[in-house]
Amino acid sequence: MKRAVITGIGAVTPLANTFAGSWSLIKKGVSGISAITKFDASRLPWKAAGELKGFDPCLFLSKKEILRLDPFVQYAVAASVMAVQDSGFEIQDSANSGVIIGSSRGGITTIERELSKLLIPDSKLSAYLMPSTTISMAASYTAQKLGIKGQCLGISNACASGTNAVGEAYRLIKHGYADVIIAGGAEAPICRLCIEGYGISGALSKKNESSASRPFDAERDGFVLAEGACILVLENYESAIKRGANIYAELTGYGNTTDSYHITKPDMKGEQKAIIDALEDAGISAVDIDYINAHGTSTPLGDRVEAQAIKSMFGENIPVSSIKSMTGHMLAASGALETACTAVSIKEGIIPPTINISEKDPECDINVVTERKESDIRIAITNSFGFGGVNAVIVLKSI
Repeated sequence: MKRAVITGIGAVTPLANTFAGSWSLIKKGVSGISAITKFDASRLPWKAAGELKGFDPCLFLSKKEILRLDPFVQYAVAASVMAVQDSGFEIQDSANSGVIIGSSRGGITTIERELSKLLIPDSKLSAYLMPSTTISMAASYTAQKLGIKGQCLGISNACASGTNAVGEAYRLIKHGYADVIIAGGAEAPICRLCIEGYGISGALSKKNESSASRPFDAERDGFVLAEGACILVLENYESAIKRGANIYAELTGYGNTTDSYHITKPDMKGEQKAIIDALEDAGISAVDIDYINAHGTSTPLGDRVEAQAIKSMFGENIPVSSIKSMTGHMLAASGALETACTAVSIKEGIIPPTINISEKDPECDINVVTERKESDIRIAITNSFGFGGVNAVIVLKSI
């Protein structure tokens, strides 16, 4: 079996338009949540989101491409280009490289815009409506921009999509199907259709302030929707060492399960099974884990069930944090970003904080880190769980 390592990271998030900028603010506990500006949300009870600020797609795409592509594809391309630059990898054997990018909502902002045209007599839909909104377009267009001709997959598995993309990339490298995979997640869901859709389902916070995303807090009332992308370069360990690449961390385990329980309510047994599968894949046990990057979305039920799953397997002392307290919920992009942050946490020996906790929920009886903490992290896991009961867990290890 081959070993898979992370050698490059690129991201655009509500905090910054680079991964380095985002990580710097995450360590400081800065919130990227603000009032919605992409549409008029004044009549809605949900007025806050994690929007990108000052993102310029012209740095990565032509004006013609920007007009044709939904923002989620633009974000994916931008993050991918930065990830490859960060890795220092030159794609030479394109057939032995691949792209796997996850998205939950795909081109929903374009879909909303084009649907509104149907209410106007004699209006015409965009000829690029169908291709630009296809979930797999983030992966296929990124492959086109980078000149990759190997495996190319789009994954849509709710909020676990980005973690699934990274996990499947790990498996491809582990079993020798590829030497390098560009993997992650991308979302552009800040539109009325998404905000109102998630809001009506009872999933969104109505606090409408920068501190609205408050995982594990007693007063949490839902997640804050966010946009962005995070892409990782996964590479065969031997190849990375040979070319002298900077290695953030090694991926050693991956678990992927479904609850088979409820369309929105999570089940602890499914989450536990994903963690168990990831640990077994890595050949380790729960006592070997030094830190957990939680899914931690700030929903009342979701956080409670995850906390119970963590406590049942790891006890109440293992350090846990959720960066969604700062970024909001970037859906598929969150899992990829959290994998990246976990890798850098290991490399730098830093546990990022969970902000906005005024009073921890007594039913979330775990060790939630609320201030940045220096720590010797050898092995960590990152959790991603989603609607439909999908669960994905990745194990990362220091090099």
